[in-house]
Amino acid sequence: MSEPRWLSGPEQKSWRKYLTGSQLLQTQVEADLRENFGIGLAEYEILVRLSEHENRSMRMAQLASDTTMSRSRLTHSVARMEKKGLLARCPIPEDGRGVNCAMTEAGWNLLVSAAPTHVESVRENLVDLLSPAEMAALGTIFSKVTHHLRAKENS
Repeated sequence: MSEPRWLSGPEQKSWRKYLTGSQLLQTQVEADLRENFGIGLAEYEILVRLSEHENRSMRMAQLASDTTMSRSRLTHSVARMEKKGLLARCPIPEDGRGVNCAMTEAGWNLLVSAAPTHVESVRENLVDLLSPAEMAALGTIFSKVTHHLRAKENS
């Protein structure tokens, strides 16, 4: 067995800063949504992803992948949102096992109401703290991470 490739001091410091900062950021953005709209970041992201598709609807399997949720977690989240009247599920006739998830008018109205608060939270707690070059670097970094991990997922 080979020796682990331990993180250097600076790498360890950066890793920990990333963990702490990303967790605090997610907690704050989540709190802003919950306090003002009674939904969390995961539910907000479901609404956003649906809003970007034709008829504000998409297959549950694709929605799970796009939101990086397990199918089980997505099913539970969608069920809660369905009870609130924000989403509806329906079978796909041409696919006996497939299910579509669609945003209702109430879901759309909630998204339209919550979006300004969400974007302000993201701006205040991340974007406005960084220079345009730092923001671009952040996008580049997480594109690489996403590409790497999606490739591992699919192999």
